[in-house]
Amino acid sequence: MKTPLVSIVMGSESDLPIMEETAKILDHLEVAYEINIISAHRAPDLLFDFAQNAHLRGVKVVIAGAGGAAHLPGMVAAISPLPVIGVPIKSSNSIDGWDSVLSILQMPSGVPVATVALNGAKNAGILAVQILSAGDESLRDLIISYKKELKEAVIQKAKRLGNSKTNLGF
Repeated sequence: MKTPLVSIVMGSESDLPIMEETAKILDHLEVAYEINIISAHRAPDLLFDFAQNAHLRGVKVVIAGAGGAAHLPGMVAAISPLPVIGVPIKSSNSIDGWDSVLSILQMPSGVPVATVALNGAKNAGILAVQILSAGDESLRDLIISYKKELKEAVIQKAKRLGNSKTNLGF
């Protein structure tokens, strides 16, 4: 088994349906990852251990999803030297997701968390691979190929609409 380059963590099992989107895109791009539940509030000692040691295990980027108060991404970023991508999750106890967005987005100076859209776990996975690709040409090639796939999907959708006489050159 390959050493995971990305660690996907979430505050509770109820976050899993959203965070699985991260796993799917990492599978698609063939990037090794691990996935786990680490509660900032219910198991802070596990959080500290994870955040202090992930880089020692070879992890390069952490993607942390959380709903409600959403402290997990910020706490990981406060402890870990790794880049952290926060995924705000609209949970059953959230205020339409805004509490999660603001908790992750409004980090103090010196403790950055890259934040994606509400429930934007797929984009978090893509961003993680883009970060990794800065030092890995094979991952950069995967991102370039993925972006070509996105473009081709748009072209095919436009063709299905019957727009064969557009000025877009396809």
